[in-house]
Amino acid sequence: MSPNAKGALFALTAFGIFATHDVVIKYLGAAYSPFQVIFFSTLMSFPLVSFMLMNDQTHGNLRPVHPWWTAIRTTCAMLNGMCAFYAFSVLPLAQTYAILFAAPLLITVLSIPMLGESVGWRRGLAVGVGLIGVMVVLRPGAAPFSLGHLAALGSSIFGAMAAIIVRKVGREERSVVLLLYPMAANFLVVGALMITVYKPMPILDFGGTAAISLLGFIAGLCLIVAYKSGEAAIVAPMQYSQILWASIYGYLLFDETVDTYTVIGSGIIIGSGIYIVLRESAKGSSKTPVLRTRTRGYGAGFRISPFLKDKNPAQ
Repeated sequence: MSPNAKGALFALTAFGIFATHDVVIKYLGAAYSPFQVIFFSTLMSFPLVSFMLMNDQTHGNLRPVHPWWTAIRTTCAMLNGMCAFYAFSVLPLAQTYAILFAAPLLITVLSIPMLGESVGWRRGLAVGVGLIGVMVVLRPGAAPFSLGHLAALGSSIFGAMAAIIVRKVGREERSVVLLLYPMAANFLVVGALMITVYKPMPILDFGGTAAISLLGFIAGLCLIVAYKSGEAAIVAPMQYSQILWASIYGYLLFDETVDTYTVIGSGIIIGSGIYIVLRESAKGSSKTPVLRTRTRGYGAGFRISPFLKDKNPAQ
C-alpha cells in the first residue's frame, strides 16, 4: 500500500470514528446540557492524554511563551466545543456538518491578517462560493434561523481562530501547553457552568461521556498516523466523508432526512474546500494555512495539531 493510500485509509477511519463520537454527543445532548457533557468527557480525557504526553521529550515548563495568544486560543477552543456540542444536540447531523465545513474557508480568510498570507483571486473566489454554500444551507429568510444554526456558525468561527493561532505560535509553544490549557479551561470554566444545570446521570449515560473521550482519542491517533503517512492534500479532504456518515446515522438513529438545500449547500462548501486544499498544495508555498492546520477543530479534549506542528514545515 502506498503512503498516500495508507494516509487516506487511516483518515477515512478516523473521520468515521469521529462521526460515531458525534452521534454519542447528539444522544446525550437530548437529555443533558452541553456543559455537563463537555465537563465529564473532558474529565475522562485527562488519563488518556496524560499517557500520550509521557512521550513528550521537550524540556521546559507549562508557562506559555505567548501568554496572550495562548489565552485567546484557549478561549476560542472552549467556545468552539460549547457551540459544536450544542449544535449537534439540536440540529440534524448532516446540516451541522455542512455548516462546520465552512471552517477551512474561514481559516483562509483569517490567514490574511493573522499570518500575512497572500490569498489570490482564485482562492478568494473559492471562499466566496463556499460562503454562498453556507447561505444555501441556512436559507436566511426562507427557513427559521435557530440558536443551533448560530452555534454551528460560532463553532466554525472559533475553531478557525484557534487553528490559525496554532499556526502562528505553534512552533514556539510546547505541545503540552497547546493541549492542556484548553482542557484545563473546560474543566474549570465549563465545570462551574455545569453546576447550575447538572442532572444526575445513570451509569449508561456516564459511560457515554467516557465513550466520547475514548472515540475522540482513538480517532485522533488514527489522524496522526494519516498525516504522517500521506500528503496533507490527500488526507485533508477525507474530513468531508463525515457528511456520508451523518446521513446514514441521522436516518438510522434519529429519523433524520437530508433536505435538498443541505445537499446542494454541502456540495458547494465541500467543492470550495477541496479546491482551496488542492490550490495550496499546488502552490508549494511555506504558508499554507488549511493544509498546515491539521486538527479536528472541536471536541472535549484531544486535538492532533500540536503533535503535527513539526512535520514537513514546507507543506
